[in-house]
Amino acid sequence: MELGLRGRVALVAGSSRGLGRAIAHELAVEGASLVLSARGRERLEETALAIATATGVKVAPVAADVSRVEDVRRLASSALDAFGRVDILVTNSGGPPPGTFESTTPEAWRAATDTLLTSAVELIRPLLPGMKERRFGRILNVTSITVKQPVENLILSNALRAAVTGMARSLSNEVAPFGITVNNLLPGYTRTERLLELAEASAHRAGTPVGEWSERLVRDIPAGRLGDPRELAALAAFLASDRAGYITGQSIAVDGGWIRGLF
Repeated sequence: MELGLRGRVALVAGSSRGLGRAIAHELAVEGASLVLSARGRERLEETALAIATATGVKVAPVAADVSRVEDVRRLASSALDAFGRVDILVTNSGGPPPGTFESTTPEAWRAATDTLLTSAVELIRPLLPGMKERRFGRILNVTSITVKQPVENLILSNALRAAVTGMARSLSNEVAPFGITVNNLLPGYTRTERLLELAEASAHRAGTPVGEWSERLVRDIPAGRLGDPRELAALAAFLASDRAGYITGQSIAVDGGWIRGLF
């Protein structure tokens, strides 16, 4: 399927590893030029070189910490300086630490708000005017299955990813007349480094081996397996395309059937 991404410019945050990297690679395969961002410069530059070599597209790496507003603004400015525009924005960041309400400090709440919610808002803000002027834009927020079915011991993710969803749903209505879509990607349990961190924390809390916890997790997934980052990336590429121009304001799970609700 020709998705019409050749010649588009995509900014993908949190893209040196995991889901962000998979999304960036998929967009590059479809011909989009890339701005990649992550905190670690060395790994980021390795990822940029690998994607550019594999796909032949232009890739600009920008080291930035999206929990810092000044870094987010510099990232957006660097993208515009490099390519003159951004057509596709993928907001993404590392997940916050696990914890319950009582174990989570005010400082942790503030840090998670900056990382998950403020970063998305402040990335969208400087790029939206250009999208409106060109009457085309695709905004994709990588959130989590927790927005539809909260996960035990992940109070920060449960609360703040839901806040991103509410912001995105409101924004989608405001910008739809300009040819801009806003959608949320809800990854389920997927083979990433983040999942390993959660597995270790959950197994430690339950006093069980990591392997036992992982087996129990897979039993709760109707597909009977963990997801592959490329499966989420395929959805991202489609939603970023011309063909998905009538899909907006949606939160779409890639979870192997884990979410039990109807919507």
